[in-house]
Amino acid sequence: MNTRRDFIRSASIYSAAFLGLRSLVNQPLSAMPTVPGLGAIARGTGRPILLPGGFSYSTFSPTGAEMDDGLLVPGMHDGMGAFAGPDGRTLLVRNHENESAWTQHSPFGPNNERFDRIDASKIYDGGQGIAPCIGGTTTLVFNTETQRLEKQFLSFIGSQRNCAGGVTPWGTWVTCEEVNAEREPNEEQWHGYNFEITPSAEIGLVTPVPLRDMGRFRHEAVAVDPASGAVYETEDLGDGLFYRFLPHELGNLAAGGRLQALAIKGKPQMDTRNWPTLSRFPMGEPLAVEWIDLEDVDSPRLDLRYRGRAQGAAVFARGEGAWWGEGEGYFTMTNGGASTMGQIFRYQPSPYEGTEREAEAPGMIELFAEPNDTELVRNCDNLTIAPWGDLILCEDTKGENRIIGVTPEGGFYTIAVNVGPEGSEWAGACFSPDGSTLFANVQKPGYTVAITGPWPKA
Repeated sequence: MNTRRDFIRSASIYSAAFLGLRSLVNQPLSAMPTVPGLGAIARGTGRPILLPGGFSYSTFSPTGAEMDDGLLVPGMHDGMGAFAGPDGRTLLVRNHENESAWTQHSPFGPNNERFDRIDASKIYDGGQGIAPCIGGTTTLVFNTETQRLEKQFLSFIGSQRNCAGGVTPWGTWVTCEEVNAEREPNEEQWHGYNFEITPSAEIGLVTPVPLRDMGRFRHEAVAVDPASGAVYETEDLGDGLFYRFLPHELGNLAAGGRLQALAIKGKPQMDTRNWPTLSRFPMGEPLAVEWIDLEDVDSPRLDLRYRGRAQGAAVFARGEGAWWGEGEGYFTMTNGGASTMGQIFRYQPSPYEGTEREAEAPGMIELFAEPNDTELVRNCDNLTIAPWGDLILCEDTKGENRIIGVTPEGGFYTIAVNVGPEGSEWAGACFSPDGSTLFANVQKPGYTVAITGPWPKA
């Protein structure tokens, strides 16, 4: 498992080269550099996934396959994190964005015939024995030397719509519920929380602990600043907020903490979405922020965003991916921008982040990129940062979906194209700890992809 020092070192490598994305700011599309990146995509292969020349891929862990614990691979593969495992193996912790009614995606089978194979005390919500909640995570043990999957099993179960999440500096995965407004008919527990998963190569379910102080809302992704311990959270709604959680104890999210929402200093209720009918949020202009304390963060009304906005919080367009680099975080908004094709924000924390002195030098948020060109980006979703410093975006759009690279100079290039079934979004992009393999998920019909080839040097 990665140590805190390893995490900070990796974050430093990943983000140092990425600062050049500023070159996107205020440039017309015609002025943006054309970047060959890894080479042209090889079309006409007859395969569902297209890559540049010299690259190859394998697929594994399809929906419905039997796992090593006797359960079935759940469907709706989504967010994912990669961790160093024993003997050089990579541990993948993968989300599954399922609702209880989607029994065709259930790890227990369509009629719950395998439900008795788990310890009932380890399921968060058993659905009154009628319709167990089947959102959760699977853990996969992958050998990057042989490019083979060696083990897979259910690691967390009983939640709803586990969409994205994020890695922590202490080597865990936070899985997030993108809860619906309407409760599922047989649910026994409240939903709309984060849960923490400790990666392990040993088969077994974690004990489910909802992180209630992190808020009950339509969660998407998290990113953690290792310096302050602050956790930044995105909300997948067209009028969502951007949140910060300040834990009482670094590395112990279950110990509770304080939840806040971001506001632009001196500009309450500022709209960042840049939709055609809205006022313009400036691009390339870092703006000072302030953080608003939120009350009743575990409200059954699912109304945090309304109350936060009433207090002056800024509004964002479907917050999705989140990744922390060295001293700064990057966040995607899936349908922000004048063409509703997506935005990338950058947040630079205060040197006194989360303390009483924060007002002396407030954190800054910047609209880093908004291409408004479907040839460049179409609805950016999950993201990560490559070992060589480029930002890696997953698309969730209609038709072909791509994995996109963004260079420090502001050029966009294509890493992979999914030409499979309509609506087959990419999700969960992450690199193996040794940097050899890019993993990503195709949500429908549901499988994981390992991509290898002549990656740029770190």
